[in-house]
Amino acid sequence: MPDLLIELFSEEIPARMQARAAQDLRERVTNGLVEAGLTYAGAAAFSTPRRLALALEGLLAESPTVKEERKGPRVDAPEKAIEGFLRGAGVSRDDLEIRDEKKGQVYFAMITRPGRPAAEIIAEVLSDVVRNFPWPKSMRWGSGSLRWVRPLQSILCILTDEAGEATVVPLDIDGITAGDTTEGHRFMAPERFRVTSFEDYAARLKRAYAILDAEERAAHIWQEATNQAFACGLDVVEDKGLLTEVAGLVEWPVVLMGEIGEEYLSLPPEVLQTSMKEHQKFFSVRNPDSGRIERFVTVANIETADQGATILAGNQKVLSARLSDAKFFWENDLRVARDGMGAWLEQLENVTFERRLGSQAERIARIAALARELAPVVAADADLAEQAARVCKADLSSEMVYEFPELQGLMGRYYAAEAGLPDDVAAAAQEHYSPLGPSDEVPTRLVSVVVALADKLDLLTGFWAIEEKPTGSKDPFALRRAALGVIRIILENGYRIKLDRFVDSQLVKHKIALHRTKASSGEIDTLEEILQEMAEHGVFGAAWHAVMDRRKNGETPPDMSDGSVLRTVGDAVPDLSTDLLAFFHDRLKVYLRDQGLRHDVIDACLSLGDGDDLGLIVARARALSDALRTDDGENLVQGFKRANNILTQAEEKDGVEYSFGADVKFAETAEEKALFAALDAAEAQIATAMQADDFAAAMGAMAALRTPIDAFFEAVQVNTDNEVLRRNRLNLLSRIRQICLQAADLTQIEG
Repeated sequence: MPDLLIELFSEEIPARMQARAAQDLRERVTNGLVEAGLTYAGAAAFSTPRRLALALEGLLAESPTVKEERKGPRVDAPEKAIEGFLRGAGVSRDDLEIRDEKKGQVYFAMITRPGRPAAEIIAEVLSDVVRNFPWPKSMRWGSGSLRWVRPLQSILCILTDEAGEATVVPLDIDGITAGDTTEGHRFMAPERFRVTSFEDYAARLKRAYAILDAEERAAHIWQEATNQAFACGLDVVEDKGLLTEVAGLVEWPVVLMGEIGEEYLSLPPEVLQTSMKEHQKFFSVRNPDSGRIERFVTVANIETADQGATILAGNQKVLSARLSDAKFFWENDLRVARDGMGAWLEQLENVTFERRLGSQAERIARIAALARELAPVVAADADLAEQAARVCKADLSSEMVYEFPELQGLMGRYYAAEAGLPDDVAAAAQEHYSPLGPSDEVPTRLVSVVVALADKLDLLTGFWAIEEKPTGSKDPFALRRAALGVIRIILENGYRIKLDRFVDSQLVKHKIALHRTKASSGEIDTLEEILQEMAEHGVFGAAWHAVMDRRKNGETPPDMSDGSVLRTVGDAVPDLSTDLLAFFHDRLKVYLRDQGLRHDVIDACLSLGDGDDLGLIVARARALSDALRTDDGENLVQGFKRANNILTQAEEKDGVEYSFGADVKFAETAEEKALFAALDAAEAQIATAMQADDFAAAMGAMAALRTPIDAFFEAVQVNTDNEVLRRNRLNLLSRIRQICLQAADLTQIEG
C-alpha cells in the first residue's frame, strides 16, 4: 500500500488561517478519496507560513471493482422512461434483465464499475479541492482563473510504494504541474530539492531551515523564551493565542530578548503588554517581584551573523515609537481622570449606544438608577453603587481605550483610582464587565456585583424592548453572554433576587423612552408613580392594577386611551417580561446541565412559579436531584405518578375534582390509616422546611412517604364498589399529589 504526500507551496499564508486550512485540506482530500473507494490507514496535515502539507499512510493502490444492481422501469413503461434509465445506468438494452414483480415485469441493470489507479483518483480529488478551497479570503494573480489565499507557486504530489520508490501524480492545475520538489527557508535555503517520502520531506525541510509542525515551532519558541527570561530572573507572560500566531509567522523561529526603555517602565503593565502584542507581536517579560514588564521577547525568522543584534536594534527603535504614543495617551488621560473624569462623561452624551436606545450617557443614567434599586438586595451601599455606575464607562472616552478597546474597564479602574474615588468604585469600573465567558470569574465585591447586574439587565431589557433578540446562532449584542452573566453572578455569590420587579421596571423605562415623542409631561409624572408602585409590589401586573384601582376609586387616572404612552407601554411589557424570563430559563438550563443536573429535574423546578428567583430554582433542583439519587426518592416518584394517574383518570371519568375531604374515619385498613398519619406528619415537616427554604429537608420528608405509599397501593383497592370509600381514597390520593407538588412538579420527571 503506497503513501501519499501533498504539499501546496505559496506566498505567505496569514497565520490566523493556517490551522483551519490544514484541517480543511485533510478533511476534503480524505473525504474525496474515500468516496471514490480509496481508503487509508492514517492522515496528518501540517502548515507553515508558505505551505500546506498532507501525508496519508496505507493508501489503496487502486479502488476496488464495484458491482451494483439497479432496478428500472416496468417493461411496458414509456420508451422515454426506459431510455432515461439506460443513460443513467450507462448500459444498453441488451444488458438489461427482466424479472417478474408483483406489479408486472421490471427491467434490472447489473452495473460493474472497474477499479481505477490511485494516481488517477488523487489527481481528480486534489484538483477539485484546490479549485474550491474554502479560504475566508482569496485572490487571483497573473492571467489565470485559479483563486488561492496568496499566489500558489508549486504543487508536490507523490505516491511512495513499499519499496521506497516515489512516483509523481500526473496533475496540472491552471498551469501549475505537480512534481516531487520543494524548497526550504526563503533566505537561508532557497534552492529546490527532491523528496521521496514524508519522512524524507520533513527531515530535508528541517535541514533547509523550515520546521513543518506548527506545534513543534510553538514549543521551541516557548522553551527558548522562558529559558532566556529565567537566566535574567524574569518570567514570560503566558499568552497561548499570541504563541500560536507567532508560530504561524515563522518557519525557522529564532528567539531574541530585548529591553524596554526606562522611561516607559512606569506605564501600567497591561498597557505595555497590549501595545507590544497588538503592534509588534512581542511577548512581555515580567519581573516576578515587582510585577513590572521590563523586557520583551521577539521571534525572528532568520539566523544572522550578529546573533540578532541588528534585528533587536530595529525592533527596539520601532517599539520605542509605539510606547511613546502609549505614554502620551496615558499622561493625557491622567490629567482628565484627576480632574474628575467629567469631560469624558460629557463626551458620552454624543456617543450613540444604539440608535433606538439612546446615547451612552443615557444608558449610564439608567444603569445608575437601577444600581441604586439593586443595592439593598445584596446589602451594598446604594450611594457607592450609583457613583460606580456613573463612572464605570467613563474610560470609553479615553485616548488609551480608543487606541486599545480591549483595555476598557481595566483602564477605568486605573483612572478611577487616580481620580481619588473609593476602591470599590474603582474595582467596579473593571469588574462590572465580568464574567466575559464561562471560565471567567464573577465579581464578588458588593458594589461590583450591583453594577454588573445593572449593566447586564439594562442591556437585556433594552434589546428586548426594541425586539432585537438572539436568533439561531446569531447574537451580535452578546445577549446570551449577558444572561449567563446574570445567572452566574446570582448563583455563584449565593444571592436570592427576584428579577421580575427589576426587569419590568427597566422595560417600562425603555418603552417610555421609545415613545417619548407621544408623551406629555403629565404622563411622565405618572410614570414615576407607576415605578413607585413596582418598587412596592414587585411585578408590573401588580403596579398596573394599582393604577387601575385609582380609576375605580374616582381618582384622576393616567391617560389610558389607545395610542397613549402608558397604554402602549402597559400592553407591551408583560409579554416582553415573560419572554425575557423564558430566555433566562433557557440559559439556566444550559448552565445547570453543564453541572450535571438532568433536564427533567430542571423543568420540574421551573414549573412551580417563582421563576424569577434563580437561587430558589437551583436550590430546588439540587435538592430534587439529590433525592432522586436515593432509592426512596426514585420510588416515591413512581408512587406519586401512580397516584396521579389513578386520580386524573377518575376525575376525567367522573367530571369532578377530588381535591379535599379525605377523612381518616373512613379508612378501613391499617395501611390506609398509616398513610393518613404519614401524610399529616410529612405535610407539617414540608411546610416548615419550605418556609425556611430548606429544600433538602422538604425532599427528605417527601422521600419518607415512599414506604407508606407503597404499602397503601399493595393493600388497598382505590376504585372500590363502595362509593364513599372510593371518594375518600381518591381525595387521599389528591393529598399525595398536593404534598408532592409543593417542592417540584414531579409530573415532569421522566421514567
